[in-house]
Amino acid sequence: MALDTRAAALTAWQIDPKHTTVGFSVKHMMFATVKGRFAGVSGTIVLDEANPARSSVEVEVDAASVDTREEQRDGHLRSPDFFHAEQHPTITFRSTRVEPTSANAAEVHGDLTIRGVTRPIVFDATLLGRAKNPWGQEVAGFEVRGKVNRKEFGLNWNAALETGGFLVGDEVNLEIDVEAVRQQ
Repeated sequence: MALDTRAAALTAWQIDPKHTTVGFSVKHMMFATVKGRFAGVSGTIVLDEANPARSSVEVEVDAASVDTREEQRDGHLRSPDFFHAEQHPTITFRSTRVEPTSANAAEVHGDLTIRGVTRPIVFDATLLGRAKNPWGQEVAGFEVRGKVNRKEFGLNWNAALETGGFLVGDEVNLEIDVEAVRQQ
């Protein structure tokens, strides 16, 4: 019986919530940009060094941890008008396939679930580097970017502007900066 050496190439990496930012930006009043982030994030990245297409990602975000630096807006985002965080406490992403685009980059295809609605999404992910931290742990840094239409997830609330257009844009840019720790 031959040993499957591909399995040995798999490494698991735990997302470090203290060094990871799950950010977003959206147009406000058609011309300004509002940025926010989610403080609560956890997840695992499984890398296959020999065959990157076998890599995978699973992430959970605490919907109630949304922070736009304005408490009234954050409360509205947690409400049934947007995330309905009480009924849908987590936002999840589970990859379905990884397509390498270069030595350190890939398109990560997967299912994003917000407010109980699951839609496919493609993230552009780049491995920025790997090193040992001062405590001897191997860490890796990733930059991840993507876009979603918020209405596809049932986040439909809006207000018409007197001058035309709407208060909140439909397209949301996702900017995720990850530090992950290799697991033994």
